[in-house]
Amino acid sequence: MTSAGLTAHTVRLDALAIDARTEGRRALLAARGELVHGGTDTLGDALAALPPDITAVELDMAGVSFLDTTGLACLDLLTEYGRRRGARVTASGWRGQPRRVLELMGLDLTDPLHTGEAAAEGPAEPPVRTTSAVARERAEQLDVLRLEIAQLRQALDSRPVIDQARGVLMAAHGCTPDQAWEILRDASQHSNTKLHRIAAAIIASAAPDGPPPPEPLRSALRTAAARHLP
Repeated sequence: MTSAGLTAHTVRLDALAIDARTEGRRALLAARGELVHGGTDTLGDALAALPPDITAVELDMAGVSFLDTTGLACLDLLTEYGRRRGARVTASGWRGQPRRVLELMGLDLTDPLHTGEAAAEGPAEPPVRTTSAVARERAEQLDVLRLEIAQLRQALDSRPVIDQARGVLMAAHGCTPDQAWEILRDASQHSNTKLHRIAAAIIASAAPDGPPPPEPLRSALRTAAARHLP
């Protein structure tokens, strides 16, 4: 089962996949890939396919490399499954960037669903979200994380354009990849222009009858090349 999340991005990401097996009345799920928008559908399909007599669901998250903030809805989905079925549900094995998201949310890394002991007494209840000072601080940290994720996505989308622009500069100046990168970065800083915009202008100018970059960019590129080339 796979998620179609983020197919609009130019960089192909690892779609979420969930492998499931059962041992008696216990279901063992192993997630791998990226838990982003659309991942709840994949998890929902995996849960729906489980036998009706399942009393425990253990989700191993060790194979998940990236967790978007929308992917946190999977925790609510698991909790709701446990509540409806009266089953004990756990999600463990968090590491890397997904682990950091849980830490910023102030969730227990060993039992983020807060169902470890409750399931033995009855259906699990959704985790309590407080409005304490600590919770507000976590919310502010999560906003910062959202910004970092958005910047990472933009960087991933821009990378192919930047690599092509470096190739154009290498051919034009006979320079190394590192020197081409320094020229781009320097021109971006001194012209106050986003790196991917400069890269796009360079690529467009390299095409037959392509338009030259605007004069401010040409000036910034000439100055940067003089700085970084022997």
